[in-house]
Amino acid sequence: ILYFLFQPENLQKNWLREFYQVVHAHKPHFMALHCQEFGGKNYEASMSHVDKFVKELLSSDAMKDYNRARVYLDENYKSQEHFTALGSFYFLHESLKNIYQFDFKAKKYKKVTGKEIYSDTLESTPMLEKEKFPQDYFPECKWSRKGFIRTRWCITDCAFDLVNIHLFHDASNLIAWETSPSVYSGIRHKALGYVLDRIIDQRFEKVSYFVFGDFNFRLDAKAVVETLCAKATMQTIRAADTNEVVKLIFRESDNDRKVMLQLEKKLFDYFNQDVFRDNNGTALLEFDRELSVFKDRLYELDISFPPSYPYSEDSSQGKQYMNTRCPAWCDRILMSHSAKELILKSENDEKIVIYDHIGPNVCMGDHKPVFLSFRIAAGAGKPIANVHKCCVVQ
Repeated sequence: ILYFLFQPENLQKNWLREFYQVVHAHKPHFMALHCQEFGGKNYEASMSHVDKFVKELLSSDAMKDYNRARVYLDENYKSQEHFTALGSFYFLHESLKNIYQFDFKAKKYKKVTGKEIYSDTLESTPMLEKEKFPQDYFPECKWSRKGFIRTRWCITDCAFDLVNIHLFHDASNLIAWETSPSVYSGIRHKALGYVLDRIIDQRFEKVSYFVFGDFNFRLDAKAVVETLCAKATMQTIRAADTNEVVKLIFRESDNDRKVMLQLEKKLFDYFNQDVFRDNNGTALLEFDRELSVFKDRLYELDISFPPSYPYSEDSSQGKQYMNTRCPAWCDRILMSHSAKELILKSENDEKIVIYDHIGPNVCMGDHKPVFLSFRIAAGAGKPIANVHKCCVVQ
C-alpha cells in the first residue's frame, strides 16, 4: 500500500523510479496508491502532468504484470463544493484470481476485470464514496480541498476498506505554538473522527479498514520548542501597527547569544536540522501525540523512518528539510484493530510486514511517500467468508 503527494515539475522521473524500485523489491499482488493534492498546488495549470503521469504508470514496463487497474482522480477543480484533489490507484497482479470491488449503490460486490480510469466528477461512480469536509471545519482557509475517498475490496474471502484521506494543515506556526495540544490538532481530531464514524455507520456491513494519506499530524509544537530551546531566552517581536506577535527568537543564554530558533507564521528555522534526521528522528517521537486520542480505534506499526514533511523541493537537496514548519510525520498508514489481526498473522518469523518511506536520498517533493507492505495470511478472512457470499472464491 502506497501513498504520495505529487508536485509535477521535474519530479515525475525521480518519483516513478523510486516507486518502481519499491514495487520491484516487494512484488505486491494487490497494490493501492493514494495521492493528495494531485497535480500539485497549481492544479489548473498542472492537470496535463497528471494525465501524463497516469499514462506512464499504466503502460510502464515495471507495471506490465498488473493486468487490472482502477484509477479514481478528482480532477473537477471548478467545483468548489466537491473538489478534493485526491487520487486513488489500484493495481491487481495477473496471478490474483477472483478480486471483487464493492458497489456502494447496489450494495454488492462486482468482479474486477480490465483497466478503468474515472476522473472529472467522481460523484457519479457507485464504486467509491467521496466526501469533502464541510467549510466550517477549517474557516480560515476559504477553499479547502480536504476530504476522503473510500473503496471496498474482497480478496479470497477477505473484505476491507481502503480510505484515502487528507486532513487540515497548520496555518500558522505561531498559533500552533500557543497551546498544547494546538487548535489545529483539535480540527484534525474532529475531521478524522468524522471519517471513522462514517466508515463504520449502519449503511453497510462493517469490515476491516486501512486509512492512509496526509493526516497533517504535527508534533506538539509547544513541547518541542520548550525541549529544543530549554536553555534559551525568548524575544518577542510585534508588528508596529497592530501589536500582533510576528516573530519569536530563541537565543542561547550564553555562547554569544547564538540564535537557536526563529519562529514566524511560516518559518521554523532551527539551527541544527540533524536532530530531525539522526536515528530517524526517534527522539522526537514522544511529541507525536495526535494519534493517541484514537488508540482505541486505530493501530499503527512502529515508525522507523524520519519525519515525512517538509522536505526541500530543490532537486539537489534530497535529505534537507525546508525551514517552513517543524518536521513531522504527516504521512501515515493506519488501520482498524481487526485489520491489524489480518496482517500480523504470519506463519513464520520472516519480516513480511514493512512500514517505511520511499526515496530517502532523492527529492520526491515536500513530502516523502510512505508505504506499508504485508501479506494477508491464507484464510485470514475465513470467519467472515459466509457473510460475503459474493466473494467466496469459486
